[in-house]
Amino acid sequence: MTDYVQVSTATPTRDQAVDLARGAVEQRLAAGAQIIGPVGSAFWHLGEFGVGEEWRLLLTTSTERYPDLERFLIEHHPWDNPEVIGTPITHAAERCRQWISDSVSKP
Repeated sequence: MTDYVQVSTATPTRDQAVDLARGAVEQRLAAGAQIIGPVGSAFWHLGEFGVGEEWRLLLTTSTERYPDLERFLIEHHPWDNPEVIGTPITHAAERCRQWISDSVSKP
């Protein structure tokens, strides 16, 4: 089953994560979103090593809607080059799959 995707990104603040989640779900690009944080992070950015704190955002969508969700996240993200990763959902309950499909169906 690769008809569904869990998408992750991170933001510097909780409010920014909430704004992205709200916009994506309201526009039916994602069925739902969870905001986790703050979480510690270590990363390379512009050739320099850094550590910090971020808010992790997880969104659930269909593979069909993924390109639109990715575009939305990149256009509205506070960072110029955000990490946006889609991981195929290989197993999910039938009712969950139906919820995702119903939620992200284009009106």
